[in-house]
Amino acid sequence: MKIGVPKEIKDQEYRVAVTPGGARTLVDAGHAVHIQDGAGVGSGFSDEDYSEAGATLCPAAEAWDASLVMKVKEPQESEYGYLRDQLLFTYFHLSGVTETLTETLLRSKTTAIAYETVEDERGRLPLLAPMSAVAGNMAIVMGSYYLARFNHGRGMQLGEVLGQRHGKVVVVGDGVVASHAARTADAMGATVYICSRHQEREAELKEKISPRLNFFLSRSDDIAQHVRDADLVIGAVLLRGAKASHLVTEDMVRSMQQGAVIVDVSIDQGGCVETSRPTSHSRPVYEKHGVIHYCVTNMPGAYPRTSTIALTSATLPYARKLADRGLEALREDAGFAKGVNTCQSRVTCESVAVALGLTERYDTFSSMLA
Repeated sequence: MKIGVPKEIKDQEYRVAVTPGGARTLVDAGHAVHIQDGAGVGSGFSDEDYSEAGATLCPAAEAWDASLVMKVKEPQESEYGYLRDQLLFTYFHLSGVTETLTETLLRSKTTAIAYETVEDERGRLPLLAPMSAVAGNMAIVMGSYYLARFNHGRGMQLGEVLGQRHGKVVVVGDGVVASHAARTADAMGATVYICSRHQEREAELKEKISPRLNFFLSRSDDIAQHVRDADLVIGAVLLRGAKASHLVTEDMVRSMQQGAVIVDVSIDQGGCVETSRPTSHSRPVYEKHGVIHYCVTNMPGAYPRTSTIALTSATLPYARKLADRGLEALREDAGFAKGVNTCQSRVTCESVAVALGLTERYDTFSSMLA
């Protein structure tokens, strides 16, 4: 199969869908890998690295002209013209982006396979996890930076100073993003609060992260109480394929301390903070009610080397299945099939259909294969 790897063009997005080593694996399996010139440079991989791995360097149009196209982020508007009846394997987050993309995928009959909704045999999200981990670590780094007074933050350093912990961090959520954010904040020396919908998660989180972790249930009154005096709030809510719920309301934001910071990692799915709106690496923050909001939709793109290596490690076995067997690979793996968001001009992910008001255009993927 011909596999195309275009260069990412989203604002300051330096990741690439496949490392040279990953390209070599696909080439050795008998597939033709066509990668756009310069696609890996931002991640530290030269064109020569890909050539030596057996890939063919090419312009954008040729990279898109493939049976299987692998990317990192959703197609940008200038790329819509490339879409056709093909397999497109990338992060989509269709519930949180413009409806125009979904309409374009349907019109072009693209089979859109979203990394973020692929499940493994235990119901986990193996292709979302590596980038969630990077974003969770990064959320604390960015939050700490924007707390600095020269960034209009409240001037509270997250860290231990001569045995005294400073800074209150509230993490809304209990998944991969939340766990990495909480662990990083605790290691820096902040006092960390984390919430979950399930009381039984308390012991597990404290064992996995730190016995110093402060746990509370995800109830509106409790969230309001804890964000009021927080220095940093991390939004880390995930509803698989659906828009995130606004667990932190505008009234809660209004009650926060002046110069506090919110990092809403859930922004790909619409954000879990009511006052959140998408930002970019070029313009990462804005203030609302005196609170600094960081809502960059491609956070891991800031650390492309780490992110590309981690992403390829997770996606490569799935890409190999797609290249070897096409749609049959999805027929044989129910968890992999859950990654299909559009196929044959139909929406095949129910949560996306509900979020975008497209239920009349929804069918199960299994019916598409019948």
